[in-house]
Amino acid sequence: MPAGATASPVDPAPARRGGRRRKLGAYVALTKPRIIELLLVTTVPTMVLAERGLPDLLLVLATLVGGTLAAGSANTLNCYLDRDIDKVMHRTSGRPLVTGAVTPREALTSGVLLGVASVLWLGLVVNWLAAGLALAAIAFYVVVYTLGLKRRTPQNIVWGGAAGCMPVLIGWAAVIGSLSWAPVVLFAVIFFWTPPHYWPLSLRYAEDYGRAGVPMLGVVADEAVVTRRVLVYSYVMVAVSLLLWPVAPTGWLYGALALVLGAAFLLEAHRLDRRARRGLRGRELGPMRLFHGSISYLTLLFVAIALDPLLLG
Repeated sequence: MPAGATASPVDPAPARRGGRRRKLGAYVALTKPRIIELLLVTTVPTMVLAERGLPDLLLVLATLVGGTLAAGSANTLNCYLDRDIDKVMHRTSGRPLVTGAVTPREALTSGVLLGVASVLWLGLVVNWLAAGLALAAIAFYVVVYTLGLKRRTPQNIVWGGAAGCMPVLIGWAAVIGSLSWAPVVLFAVIFFWTPPHYWPLSLRYAEDYGRAGVPMLGVVADEAVVTRRVLVYSYVMVAVSLLLWPVAPTGWLYGALALVLGAAFLLEAHRLDRRARRGLRGRELGPMRLFHGSISYLTLLFVAIALDPLLLG
């Protein structure tokens, strides 16, 4: 550098922008976006079924925004309350509260604000029944599941999973303004779907949950016991899905697709059970095949719920 020259000042703006983006990304990660996506997949078809056709698109958008805020609130508060066990589980060790990207106070504040925003948004823009259901879902997931059940009983995911069933009630209430047997059946489908969806994951990460002291069924029970219970819930889930046929009422398209999808789900559940009874364990058992397959099942089932009134209504 020539004598007398001074160094050009470094512009701090890009660094600040990068820091803000990382912070925003951490807040978003707390809401568990992949879980929210699955919840919203059930909301829109429910609204189509309630309307027996395409509902008002602005209503759909408003309901999705409110549902996203509510789920984000519940998941953020769950991360806040579970930050101690997230530190010792490999599967959750990268979450923002573990890495320090977000402080506990920031997470708690964000979770509460998202919850308040979701209830006010749904109440003022959609209707107060939908808002009340959203509030109930947040409270149930945070208080009943996270604080009450998760660390105390292997039945945690069975009853705690009820919070994940609420989007179908919210979607129906958004369109109709009341509830009926059809959304109750949809609620039951997701309720009985949750254990066959989550218990294979508990088998895959049994060591993680055991180290954290969380009594998931895959930790406290033998693999064969878990897969037998998966089978029981799977059969009930398929039976309940067919109950929607006369209750909604839906047409032959939904009935046919529900039968095919249910048969495929049961086939994979039986394969998992046979592998467990042969003594296969860990990765050889392959529980994640049913876990990923269960996501496809629920998605396609609700696609069928939407297509039936659109094509046959």
